[in-house]
Amino acid sequence: MCGIAGIVDRDAAAPLVVGPLTATLRHRGPDSVGAYERPGVAIGQSRLAVIDLVTGDPPITSEDGAVGVVLNGEIYNYRALQDQVRHDGHELKTECDTEVIAHLGEYLEPVALARSLQGMFAFGLWDDTRRRLVLGRDRFGKKPLYYWHAGSRLVFGSEIKALLADPRVARRLDPDAIADYLTFGYVPTPRSFYDGIQSLPPGHVLTLDAGGGVNIERYWQPPLPGVDGITTIDCGFEEARRETRRLLCDAVDRRMVADVPLGAFLSGGVDSSTVVALMARLSPRPIRTFTIGFDDDQGFDERPYAARVARLYGTDHTEFVVNPDKAELIERLVFHHDQPFGDSSALPTFVLSELTRRHVTVALGGDGGDELFGGYERFAAGRAVDRFERLPDLVRRSAATASSRLPPMLFGGRGGSAARMLTRAELGLPDAYRSWVSYVPEEWRARLTPGGSGSASGDYERVWKASEGASVIDRLLDLNLRTYLLDDLLPKLDRMSMAHGLEVRSPFLDQDLAEFVARLPPSMKILGFSLKRLLKAVARDLLPREILHRRKRGFGVPLDRWFRTDLRGYAESMLASRDTRVREHVDGTALKALLDEHWAGAANHGHAVWTLLTLEVFLRREGW
Repeated sequence: MCGIAGIVDRDAAAPLVVGPLTATLRHRGPDSVGAYERPGVAIGQSRLAVIDLVTGDPPITSEDGAVGVVLNGEIYNYRALQDQVRHDGHELKTECDTEVIAHLGEYLEPVALARSLQGMFAFGLWDDTRRRLVLGRDRFGKKPLYYWHAGSRLVFGSEIKALLADPRVARRLDPDAIADYLTFGYVPTPRSFYDGIQSLPPGHVLTLDAGGGVNIERYWQPPLPGVDGITTIDCGFEEARRETRRLLCDAVDRRMVADVPLGAFLSGGVDSSTVVALMARLSPRPIRTFTIGFDDDQGFDERPYAARVARLYGTDHTEFVVNPDKAELIERLVFHHDQPFGDSSALPTFVLSELTRRHVTVALGGDGGDELFGGYERFAAGRAVDRFERLPDLVRRSAATASSRLPPMLFGGRGGSAARMLTRAELGLPDAYRSWVSYVPEEWRARLTPGGSGSASGDYERVWKASEGASVIDRLLDLNLRTYLLDDLLPKLDRMSMAHGLEVRSPFLDQDLAEFVARLPPSMKILGFSLKRLLKAVARDLLPREILHRRKRGFGVPLDRWFRTDLRGYAESMLASRDTRVREHVDGTALKALLDEHWAGAANHGHAVWTLLTLEVFLRREGW
């Protein structure tokens, strides 16, 4: 895992300097730094050494030096690719996965090159013979890759701060960014808060040719039955269970290859517990597991469940109990994200990563399990909304009103979540779904940014429309994969772990596993309000019932209370003072009303306050 950056300028005759860019990324790669330089080109890498600790330092090139490569991530099929390039007559100088990209890049076109790689990656390849730059990003977007292009110059990097280290890259606010951010808690791919700085979409490659033209091509997209001729796999539940178990076991095995200490995050939920169970069966020695809890009786704490799994599999288990300086952490989180970020679970993720890094360099996690197998109640509730949309108008209005009175025991105790979704049923899909995942409620967004809808809502609708022909559950899974997973969960995991030079691998986001599960019948994943049916069947002989069937709980913090106690003074000084920057971009009366309601306990606006607070921190840093 590393940080990569580069500059290409057709008008520059001498080699460029990439050092200031890679210097901003040393937290991602603290072990070594190197650059490949040619006239008008410089690509560099700050390396976190995980595989081939001796000969794998950058720069990595082809035999004659005509091709140079920088890589952030891991190529899990690199050994098979090593055999391939050796068979083609290449001599390998290292045992690292980066070198195979250099040799494949000598004869494969960009789409074929990216398609040959399995793993989590973002790479930059300069072909000096063709005078061509190729940038590639992995299929799910696990590894970030940003770029800026103007005139003769293109700048790229793993994080936005690397691009901003180039004095040619302007720091201008995207005019739609704040409205989009208040809608989603992030600015959706490919845009960012900075006008002109974009992220390369997942499953795509970018080519900058000798003439300066930029071409972006897609090399992969998640399979969606009912769309583009893709069909559902015809198999029984037991057959699907066995094949899913095999594929998941292979995915875990591939991610346990490392030349440095390795462990796993363990929350006590089904996803991370299943990964740990399979790791324990594959490892000849006890694996390291790590769990966090806050020194706060209302905070996030799943230590008892994690300890149950740790005892079952005899792991070398470490529990961290913390009471962090929350205000100071908020400033650090914004620094590492380079943008405001509405998901407050970034805070425990940051602390867990910081403490875990003291023991291991690589950790496996359970991210992607909910996305792949249908673990969110909003999927089932979204299907209910779809069914309500088909009812007559009078029935729909009555149902939406009645939903607020659902008894909590309904739907297996999930009536509250269903009610929350159904109160937005009149919006229809995907708008009802979007309103549920937003950190700032619809009515408050309208008050804070009157007349400002941004551009992301239209993009959201286009993603939804592109899935027409698939079942509603598959459409919701696809929408979640292309939005919430891509722009919330994966950036959170990457930035918070790489802030400490910790590499986190996600077996559930394995290409072979994901492609198989995506084509299974929706009822194998969700049946009524029974979630993750298939994954729970896969793990039924691995985990005790109390783990398999416990209610899902997010990796969250008690924001509502924090912003009335511990963080109230900080939030007031930032959001309710004369020099509050947010007031220049949102309606000040609405902002005051939201804060007053929360301080008084008239309503719980903790998530909205967090979203606005991280925005304020960012605006002050930029002077906007």
